[in-house]
Amino acid sequence: MGLTLFLLGVIVLLTILNIVQYISRRNTARNIQYITDKLEAVMASSSQEQVLLVTQDPGVHTLLNTVNRLLELKRQYEVEFTRTELAMRKMLANISHDLKTPLTVVLGYIEMIAHQPDMEPEEQKRLLTKVHSKAVEIVELINRFFDLAKLESGDRDIPLTRVEMNEICRSSILMFYDLLQSRKLEAVIDIPDTPVYAKGNEEALSRVLDNLLSNAIRYGGDGDKIGVTLRCDDDHVYVDVWDRGKGIGERDQRLIFERMYTLEDSRNQSFQGSGLGLTITKRLVEEMYGDITVRSKPFKSTVFTVKLGRLS
Repeated sequence: MGLTLFLLGVIVLLTILNIVQYISRRNTARNIQYITDKLEAVMASSSQEQVLLVTQDPGVHTLLNTVNRLLELKRQYEVEFTRTELAMRKMLANISHDLKTPLTVVLGYIEMIAHQPDMEPEEQKRLLTKVHSKAVEIVELINRFFDLAKLESGDRDIPLTRVEMNEICRSSILMFYDLLQSRKLEAVIDIPDTPVYAKGNEEALSRVLDNLLSNAIRYGGDGDKIGVTLRCDDDHVYVDVWDRGKGIGERDQRLIFERMYTLEDSRNQSFQGSGLGLTITKRLVEEMYGDITVRSKPFKSTVFTVKLGRLS
């Protein structure tokens, strides 16, 4: 009799456990179906909703957290895609403008030469010189565009080595010495005698400094000085390229490294720029695991600072 009651109790207990498991599985299935339907609705409408569900099931709770994290990542990617798409449209519009202008000039000069066979040799030579100058401008713009495309796609290999920064800084400022002299600008060079080493790439660093110095002369030339300062701390090396020109507004400082972003004056003939130079500069610095920043006070100091990892 006792054994019979024991077996009956076991059967009842197992039955109850099966019922509980069945209910639990049914609730889990219902919850998963709800999550699936809700997720499909959110994806279809591209809404900002999250998938919300009150549940005590730890597995379903974990699934909900994962789904909502993925939805958040999706929204971030959508925002980034939209921002990139708008930037690309602006870039294409600007590059079309910058290509159209010199091409129109080139075509105009060629038509003048073609329709005036009796043109004086001196005048023809002058026009051909202008055609050559504009053609070089077009080629440089196209090369910059493709350089940026390679950097952003990861197709350009930039091997990093131990680089002596002193010599690179001196060489870069010396390349602009004649131009500085012709503009009556004083070159202020503050480079220590003790060698300073950074993790970088000589070719990339030379291009970065050339771009920054070229910009300093172009936009800061109404000041009286252009300078290069090399300094370091225990972990980093800093290169400051500065001028005393009219400076860069706060809004422009936040946007100046964006693709094809140009200062208002850069659309004037005397400040002609493609808007790609600083973007390429930033990408090159980032490829060397560095950072570049700008700070500016009109007619006091505009400073672009490149920060790289220091090596002993």
